[in-house]
Amino acid sequence: MDIRNVSLLEGATKAEGTAVIIDVFRAFTTAAVALANGAEKIILVSEIEEALALKAGGVGTLCIGEVDGIKPDNFDFGNSPHDISDKDFHKVTLIQSTRAGTVGANAAAKASKIYVASLVIAKATSEAILSENPSLVTVVAMGSYGKFRTDEDEQCGLYIRNLLRGRQPDKDSVRNLILVGEESQKYDDPALPHFDPMDRVIALEIDKYNFSMPVTNENGLLTIRKSL
Repeated sequence: MDIRNVSLLEGATKAEGTAVIIDVFRAFTTAAVALANGAEKIILVSEIEEALALKAGGVGTLCIGEVDGIKPDNFDFGNSPHDISDKDFHKVTLIQSTRAGTVGANAAAKASKIYVASLVIAKATSEAILSENPSLVTVVAMGSYGKFRTDEDEQCGLYIRNLLRGRQPDKDSVRNLILVGEESQKYDDPALPHFDPMDRVIALEIDKYNFSMPVTNENGLLTIRKSL
């Protein structure tokens, strides 16, 4: 198995084979929490306007996401795993739009298969890929806005790579490296109340869930469901 670690939107557009699109803070942590809380599926779109149009057309029930970390106007939820941690999404279809993760998933057009991932489902994602044994895996750390590398996504990419290679990284070491990173500092800044410190706590619950999030194309829309 050839495993390539790449970064940012450029990496997503060039990803081949099985692509793993990573967004730890916070898109695919939020998505994992939503699916764990019963969501039937999540539609991934790049633009806010598209998400709202799909909701208006009855394609989805609720819009979830962010621009600059803040819940967009007319969205039902922001991009916060903590905010939805107690919500019951049984049989609900969510529409998610963020500035990095969902954009990256939509950009990975060259990939033969796509998974979206974060640390909370890293092991389950690796196990799903190993069961398929693809010849090529491209692990994409999306970073901030798909333009700037961030410690949490890079470390998640390395963590998944190690799992695919049969190694078990030390989870505390991974957490500590992320906690000193620049992106992590936003969650301690009182001037940025939309970055809830509990979001960071949830995002660093490594391997919390035992499902992966494969992406399928359903009626022209990229869609994720909880793996069985």
